Amino acid sequence: MTTVQQRQPADIECWLTDMDGVLVHENKAVPGAAELIQRWVDTSKRFLVLTNNSIYTPRDLAARLKQSGLDVPEENLWTSALATAQFLKSQMPHGRAYVIGEAGLTTALHEAGFILTDQKPDYVVLGETRTYSFEAITKAIRLIGAGARFIATNPDATGPSAEGPLPATGAIAALITKATGREPYIVGKPNPMMFRSAMNRIEAHSETTAMIGDRMDTDIIAGMEAGLHTVLVFTGITQPEDIEAYPFRPDQVMNSVADLIPHI
Repeated sequence: MTTVQQRQPADIECWLTDMDGVLVHENKAVPGAAELIQRWVDTSKRFLVLTNNSIYTPRDLAARLKQSGLDVPEENLWTSALATAQFLKSQMPHGRAYVIGEAGLTTALHEAGFILTDQKPDYVVLGETRTYSFEAITKAIRLIGAGARFIATNPDATGPSAEGPLPATGAIAALITKATGREPYIVGKPNPMMFRSAMNRIEAHSETTAMIGDRMDTDIIAGMEAGLHTVLVFTGITQPEDIEAYPFRPDQVMNSVADLIPHI
């Protein structure tokens, strides 16, 4: 099932791919994922693995993927934390930020030249964490009320765990918004900003770049809005029967990334 667009996988020079639901599922590599990564490495394709998760540094994330059976170099990982840090650096070099988040976010902002402080910050930056505290959220609300700009790494309302869903960045952002009346600027998917920053990282052009994703409402719509060739796989959230509910279409649909390998 393809549209009439001229681009095909063989024409693609650079690849962006989502991680969860595309390359890994429940901490195990999706069949074909390791072969796809190896094909890109062997053929010197420029590629990035994208995730809205801002908890881990690329080094930590590469180690976790290795445990899942995927050997992804850390320089080929692009997180919402890295995208957020790059965005803020472009907006206000050497700015000041109050951060609610883990090492993935604080490290990215440090490396972007930001000062992390709760004293008159330019930004309140909210990311993923497993240790949200009432005290930190209260401080964020007061700083935003005093004029700090509100940024969130991603809009995901919940995250997965073995016991069930966990409240995630989007849920905490909603709490802060309710208390302040201020909506955050969200850098991660489905904001095409995430993809544009990734393409800048690998010097890619939209005309020859593809996005592989498992979600119509984040990966595919953001890829489409960024002008990329979009490939939907059914190893994650969106299933074939779900596509009709959306007013847009991916350029290609495949059961899994294993189906892509013969075409690139």
